[in-house]
Amino acid sequence: MKLGIVGLPNVGKSTLFNAITNAGAESANYPFCTIEPNVGMVAVPDERLDKLAEMYQPKKKTPAVIEFVDIAGLVKGASTGAGLGNKFLENIRRTDAIVHVVRCFDDENIMHVVADATQNVPVDPMGDIETIDLELIMADLEMANRRAEKASKNAKSGNKQAAHEAELFAELAKHLDAGKSARTFADAAGLSNDDAKLIATADLLSLKPVIYAANMDEDGFAAQDDNAYLKLVRERAEKEGAEVLPICAKLEQEIAALEPDERAMFLEELGVEASGLDRLIRCSYTLLGLISFLTYGEDECRAWTIKNGTKAPQAAGKIHSDIERGFIRAETINFADMIACGSVAAAKEKGLLRSEGKDYVVKDGDMIYFRFNV
Repeated sequence: MKLGIVGLPNVGKSTLFNAITNAGAESANYPFCTIEPNVGMVAVPDERLDKLAEMYQPKKKTPAVIEFVDIAGLVKGASTGAGLGNKFLENIRRTDAIVHVVRCFDDENIMHVVADATQNVPVDPMGDIETIDLELIMADLEMANRRAEKASKNAKSGNKQAAHEAELFAELAKHLDAGKSARTFADAAGLSNDDAKLIATADLLSLKPVIYAANMDEDGFAAQDDNAYLKLVRERAEKEGAEVLPICAKLEQEIAALEPDERAMFLEELGVEASGLDRLIRCSYTLLGLISFLTYGEDECRAWTIKNGTKAPQAAGKIHSDIERGFIRAETINFADMIACGSVAAAKEKGLLRSEGKDYVVKDGDMIYFRFNV
């Protein structure tokens, strides 16, 4: 999973990136501090995997991994090349989802830049979101028009599928031209699943799922119910089915610098149940409809990330294509059931270790041993 951290200059993107990856990306109070995207790989915390490793003492413990990409700050006009626009947009295109950092605090010492890197303007979360959305939409409009034009040429030979594609992308172009994101097109147009899949082949920027990271100062984070900026972001996210992550990037950077024991105590003092990284990962999994299954043994205990609804053979294919091709069955028990019994052997005695076939839909926390023959 690859998440792109985006936003206007000076909203706290690199500070957040540093906090969640400990990668030490440069962070400073001037526009375009980030030029080439910083990349950090983060292990997904999973207490179930930790417990399995404790039980089996494997040679190797391998968690699921998320790749975070800190992308250069965007300014108004990026879709036509302003600032670092073209590079910014191409970097977003390579991600699975967008973490859109939105500034939700006032600080006269930190510039708020929208269109002109020399001009400090008032903080405006909704305006900031719309600025970036519009740049993504304008880039998508160009893509939609190209697809419609190409399909229209192919339709001249009597190709009915091409004619339908031309009509579909022409409708999408109208939707985008009205300033609406591709994310809202399927519901607005009442698209079939096949048409939605066809639209997805265009690799549209404004079709990508979004998490709004509402970046507040310490006072605003401590009193979230009173933060008017956060309220606006929540209302916006609810309308478009996005996730919201209230966060204080500066505070998260301080937390990340602590030892694990100190970190837990500090979070408890703050009254926060989990770090920003843990909460961001949960948001990501929810947004993208992801779950994890586990493999176990003395050689390796490992967590694997799959789409919710994935069947056993396709889950096996995440491990190796040969296992999917030669799939026989999946010997399965859910982690919670295993823990309740005390061990896999005890669960097997109680009949909780099941043999599942090709139609079995893998559940979050399933512990699986795949039988296959190639």
